[in-house]
Amino acid sequence: MNPENQQKNRGVESRFYRSGMGQGRFNSFVVGYKDSDLWIGINPESFRDDIPLFAQQQLISLRKELEAYILSNPNFASTFYPVEISTSAPGIAREMAGAAKKAETGPMAAVAGAFSEYIGKAILSEFKVKEVVVENGGDLFLSLKKDLVLSIYAGESPLSGKVGIEIPASETPLGICTSAGTVGPSKSFGKADAVMVACKNTLLADAWATALGNLVKTAGDIDITLEYAHKQAEILSLVIICDGKVGVRGTFELKPF
Repeated sequence: MNPENQQKNRGVESRFYRSGMGQGRFNSFVVGYKDSDLWIGINPESFRDDIPLFAQQQLISLRKELEAYILSNPNFASTFYPVEISTSAPGIAREMAGAAKKAETGPMAAVAGAFSEYIGKAILSEFKVKEVVVENGGDLFLSLKKDLVLSIYAGESPLSGKVGIEIPASETPLGICTSAGTVGPSKSFGKADAVMVACKNTLLADAWATALGNLVKTAGDIDITLEYAHKQAEILSLVIICDGKVGVRGTFELKPF
């Protein structure tokens, strides 16, 4: 199974964008297992030496649980469409399927967001940290006490790293996920340089980033996609970058870099 690289193009073949993440604000570390690779930031006052090992154990447990389910239900990992699954399925699989159903994608479109949110919430529960950010191939779970400006990586676009959104701490915890059709090895039916979606639920943000990214073939699709997304109440904010143009809708303020 290759869950981090199913359906959604996240540009995870290179993690160079992490070099400037959270500098001066977070104590950060990376945990990995198989092809899963997560960057985690904790506010310095809350950081403890045992948090990285705990996060690593959570990641391994989640991967093994999901892999075991997929072995008995291979269609879960291969389909590009929503699926109905049994109530006896693991919680992470049920939540992925639920998010995919709302966005009309396959459940693996929500896998990176699922890992980010599950591990972020586990850290919050176990250690009572004040702030935590979990990034998984460009898909983030955030719980903040101070506002944060997040830049948008959009591959070779001239706008890449030049614009971002300001995330109000009062809106967290939430998820912010990005899909792209021009960056990375994963499958996308669109051609956007970046489609960034914010939702209260990270799995939903992940699934919607995939679904909306699939709709953007040219810059001419930006306005239509923004209008469609406006009808989805769970989408708090949306930024689309395609062919040197940017479209924005939602409650978060766009910021230049």
